[in-house]
Amino acid sequence: MQSNFKKKIDGILSNFNHDRGNLIPMLQQVQQEFGYLSEEAMQAIADFLHLSGSTVFSISTFYTQFKLVPCGRKLVRVCQGTACHVRGGALILRDIERRLGIKPGETTADREYSLETVACVGACALAPIMIINDDVYGRMTTTDASKILGNHYTNKKADTKL
Repeated sequence: MQSNFKKKIDGILSNFNHDRGNLIPMLQQVQQEFGYLSEEAMQAIADFLHLSGSTVFSISTFYTQFKLVPCGRKLVRVCQGTACHVRGGALILRDIERRLGIKPGETTADREYSLETVACVGACALAPIMIINDDVYGRMTTTDASKILGNHYTNKKADTKL
């Protein structure tokens, strides 16, 4: 497995020169390939660009687009912008947290779902908004979220009565 990882990293890095200005595009491509930025991947990028590992880590943690742990197959994002909040976004988030048994920034044990909040998705007329991967769901209710996520993902520890 390690040699396959090295081949993929080397393949990505071969598309770039050693200019430090390539750091963010490199991080983006590595994350696209692996779904997150592992310690090994960040160190390979650091070595390629002749940077310290801590510099690459600092950049990776500064930008919210980068993930340092594997995400679930389904990334659930719940908008918490003003319009979504006023129209029940916080209730939807709490219900999803309870249903999946995770908080924002976490992933279910089976790696099926990851949960995040976003400040605004720019679709305020459709508030509240939930996004799963690239699918946008507007005018959400907790009942809608339940149907979309599927009842079989209800957290076994949580009260199953919705």
